[in-house]
Amino acid sequence: MIKRQIERPLLLPFSLVFRTIVSLRNLLFDTGVLPSERFGLPVISVGNITVGGTGKTPHVEFLAQLLRKDFRVAVISRGYKRKSRGFVLAKRKSSLAEIGDESLQIKKKFPDIQVAVDNNRIHGIQQLLKRAFPPQVILLDDAFQHRYVRPGLSILLVDYTRPVFNDVMLPAGNLREPWQNSKRADIIIVTKCPAHFSPADKDLFITRLHLRKKQDVFFTAYAYRQPEYVFPQKDGKSHVAYSHLKKTDAGIFLVTGIANPHPVLQFLNHLLPVSESLFFPDHHHFSLKDLDSIQSKFNAMPAEKKYIVVTEKDAVKLHEFTAMDKSLRKALLYIPIEVEFLGDRKLFEKGVYKYIKKARV
Repeated sequence: MIKRQIERPLLLPFSLVFRTIVSLRNLLFDTGVLPSERFGLPVISVGNITVGGTGKTPHVEFLAQLLRKDFRVAVISRGYKRKSRGFVLAKRKSSLAEIGDESLQIKKKFPDIQVAVDNNRIHGIQQLLKRAFPPQVILLDDAFQHRYVRPGLSILLVDYTRPVFNDVMLPAGNLREPWQNSKRADIIIVTKCPAHFSPADKDLFITRLHLRKKQDVFFTAYAYRQPEYVFPQKDGKSHVAYSHLKKTDAGIFLVTGIANPHPVLQFLNHLLPVSESLFFPDHHHFSLKDLDSIQSKFNAMPAEKKYIVVTEKDAVKLHEFTAMDKSLRKALLYIPIEVEFLGDRKLFEKGVYKYIKKARV
């Protein structure tokens, strides 16, 4: 933190250059010099203006869960850090290398929906529309800055723990573009809010956002569910209750490869102490060397009963290590995360369905 405080003033001139480049790019789109294509079906964009985890995947999953019962839903992302190229349609046995961690997580959770990756979102949508049963609603993951596609409904996520009004542009800060550009969004969702969030706190946050009159704003928090096993267990158990972990005084080893592990760490420490932790960068692809490090730290833990706890995104990556040591396979748990609206959930859902109904006419 101290190092970042020292570096920030030195990086501000580069932030000014980056801001100029981004502003020029947006001007080219706004004036039609660079084209934006609109499609004849509902296209919903979920994105952010801050680099790093603002909760895009859980919110895309929320929308997928909401809409899949009424429509054929497709999710398109670029498939960050995948090793494949071009358009790839996820299958039940798709790998991390083919479609990336977040797309793989969504496909495993919702095998009945179409999940695709393509750096060129226009091409990706075109490929999906050629299928025998094309999607009726498309969710664009991390697409606020991808302006070549003009979504019918744009949802912008803002991290409550990293307020945009206190931030500056990259590289001195975390903003991908100036906050004033949030005017492109139809809906603002403030994510990762504390569970006990007063109306006064909400009003103050909204005031500091300086939103347009027609922009709706909602607040969400994470709900952490009971830990589930990463690998199937011989006894058929699928999960372990937090109460059991606390009762048995289990040793907890938290391993993550996400942008901000502190909310998970804080949640676990509130229930039971985390005795060991190992944090990797966001979207980290685990290696055999990483597994050796995890194994070494795990073996050194003195607790008689001990577990390795990871996030859901990390679980899909670790699941590909089929030759993993049996002691690790037996100890690996992941924490499912769901989005909970802090009031007005029905109003949000009604707005999404109203847009879809209008776009399908």
